[in-house]
Amino acid sequence: MPSEMLLKIFSYLDAVSLLSVGCVNKRFYELANDNGIWLKLCSSSLHPKWTVWKMKSKQTETVSLGCAAVHDKQPGYWKKEYISKQTSAFKTRVMRLVKLLDPYTGLPCKNKEAMKVSGLSWIIVLKDKNGKEHVVEKPNLSFKDTSVTVLWYGTDWPCLDILSTLKLFGVTPLLPDQSRHPNKKGPRRFSLIAEYHVANLTENSVAIGADKLVQLFSLSPGLLVGIWKEKNEIAFVMANLHYNQLLERSILGSATVQYTPPPNKPLLDDIDSEYGLHDYSLHLDLHGRSCMYLCGSFKCLFCRKRDIENGYLRLRVVNLKDNRKHLPIIGTLGICWETDVFKGNVKDCFVMDLTLLDETGKPFWCFSAPVHMELSTKSSGLYDYMGHIYTADYADLEGKVCVEFVWLEETKEYIIVSLVLYVSTKKVNSWYGTNY
Repeated sequence: MPSEMLLKIFSYLDAVSLLSVGCVNKRFYELANDNGIWLKLCSSSLHPKWTVWKMKSKQTETVSLGCAAVHDKQPGYWKKEYISKQTSAFKTRVMRLVKLLDPYTGLPCKNKEAMKVSGLSWIIVLKDKNGKEHVVEKPNLSFKDTSVTVLWYGTDWPCLDILSTLKLFGVTPLLPDQSRHPNKKGPRRFSLIAEYHVANLTENSVAIGADKLVQLFSLSPGLLVGIWKEKNEIAFVMANLHYNQLLERSILGSATVQYTPPPNKPLLDDIDSEYGLHDYSLHLDLHGRSCMYLCGSFKCLFCRKRDIENGYLRLRVVNLKDNRKHLPIIGTLGICWETDVFKGNVKDCFVMDLTLLDETGKPFWCFSAPVHMELSTKSSGLYDYMGHIYTADYADLEGKVCVEFVWLEETKEYIIVSLVLYVSTKKVNSWYGTNY
């Protein structure tokens, strides 16, 4: 078919269809890049549909300007312009939805609406040692107050021994259309959230727990990998994504570079190195993906200068000696998992969602990550409780969390008797521009 006829046909297509036919072959790609077609699309997107050009002089002027814009530009110029403008408008629309904050958590309260508008989903890409990539989609989502848990499972996972890296991406339609459901086969935009090295996974990761069928291994930040005990193959992958900057990382990054949040702009009287941290707030959730064990908020947390040592500022949330603030845990701690055929629950572990807000209510330190419990060797010195003591610790570059539980055999429940946060001085200095 002559190119002129194909161009005429292509001129009736929308932007998504044009991008799709451009993937057929080299000739279609060149024709689908035609500046005349994309300039027409740009013009229709910039002007409201109700605008009617009645004046002949204006029509003549528009055509002449269009001809100059077509011939003076490189092929594909107006396609890039169209995609760029649509992408910018899309990001602005989504970010506008997350400006409204929840006063309870300090986090955006319209995350679900923003995800729906953006058509956001998540995929993982496994790369083997030969460079071949395996894409895993169709995740199951579980929403909590401050995080979303994304679970992938299937029967066609590549062999664990040949894998080198795992990448987590946020995926959105390149040109979102709110009038129809996102097409997974259409053009999409990838935003790299995190990259993990999974070679020698069982040796280089943290063992979280196990049941009769699977072993759980944790990779920072927030990734949980289930391995079949008998076959030493992947059973499922679970990602825990905190709402803080979730949409930005899932949308505003590129396929190769992660999104970097802007630096904090502290108030002039925000910090006093003698006074230390003050009026901090903590929102803490403990859950097992499908069930909630604890949901608590703590106000007026502070740290004096004498509480700074070994590169950390200490925030004591629950004191071992103050039994009025001890927290009961609802249910038996464990992480639920499932695959196509099997389901299970690995006990003595949980997912911790931590949201620490500074004195102005800004999210200061946030994460969602699996944590395992260990039986402590020290004996209980508490007169109010008689039972075994368990500890659960979490650490990353920004700080550490240390939790102590007491197991009450009579009532079959855990009680949190100590909860302490250790915030890195590097994190504080970066946040406030000061020097501890």
